Amino acid sequence: MHWKKGFVKVVPQSLDDLWHLYNVIYQGDHVYARTTREIKIEEEYSRPQPGRRVSVFLGLQVEKVFWDRSLNRLRVHGVISDIPEDMGGKGSHHTLNIVVDQPLTIIKTKWQKHQVERLERASHIETPLVILAAIDDAEFAVAVLRQYGLEVRAENRVQLPGKLEPEKRDEALKGYFKQALNSLREAWISLNCPIVVLGLGFVKNGFIRYIQDVARDVAAAIVDVKSVNSPGLTGINEALRSGVLTKTLKHARVSEETRLVEEVFARLGKGTTDVAYGLDEVAKATQYGAVEKLLINDTLLRESTDEKRTELERMMREVEEKSGQITVVSTEHEAGSKLLGIGGAAALLRFQVS
Repeated sequence: MHWKKGFVKVVPQSLDDLWHLYNVIYQGDHVYARTTREIKIEEEYSRPQPGRRVSVFLGLQVEKVFWDRSLNRLRVHGVISDIPEDMGGKGSHHTLNIVVDQPLTIIKTKWQKHQVERLERASHIETPLVILAAIDDAEFAVAVLRQYGLEVRAENRVQLPGKLEPEKRDEALKGYFKQALNSLREAWISLNCPIVVLGLGFVKNGFIRYIQDVARDVAAAIVDVKSVNSPGLTGINEALRSGVLTKTLKHARVSEETRLVEEVFARLGKGTTDVAYGLDEVAKATQYGAVEKLLINDTLLRESTDEKRTELERMMREVEEKSGQITVVSTEHEAGSKLLGIGGAAALLRFQVS
């Protein structure tokens, strides 16, 4: 990586890496990668021939970036700035489809510190993904905890017979466990990563015993079992907020982002004065050197005008210069959405700012 020369060569190795690149590539940057272009075949005195696609290495000036999770790729759209002369097409629009294991080069006029740190952090992450399964007698959910947030794989609600019909309930419970296990196994087979099971006592424990009896391979992947008060996806988000998964997920970025956002709301709920939210309040606290930890939504950085983004980056640099820490929070999980709801920016303060 050659930060000082203004460019960096990277090879994304996972969907999480594509997410990091999505948050690093901005409008106006130059991106180089191998792609295909259609070449028109024209011969004198003959009918127009259909074009053929050829492989070419080109550079373009970025106009927009789209993260296409459904097809596991990043779409970088812009104007071609560099292409072999015999190919033609300079100045025309093109879209690079960036996928896992595809090398690319990113050139910026200036790399911001938070951008450099994001890529360096991503390049050192070796922690596996984690599958979270939450279950009670009314609902279950299976989700993959990635760096960018939760990828929901399955959600289902059921209505079991009541406890006054024990035989019917036991039979229905077995069918319910089988369905939940099938969803869990499907996610686990494709990723082969650790599993955490969440839920209420009786049903959660029964589900664990069922897995141990009929699916020892899946049971061997379960690294933790925790109690939560809510079912399904709500229970998974509850576990992330409460911190019961902190030890298990200590390397997962979303867990840290959730913890910080919850601390902001906890201080707001108590009415303390060592917290600020909204760009105006946070900017004021930054000027006084009061910001200990700054939280910024990724969408605020990505979707702001050039002028507003410049102001944001100036504020971030000022926080860093005064020994503050910056966390760019993803809107792909609940905590990021909550932060966006209070303006997309918040700060934990060292002291009160009147």
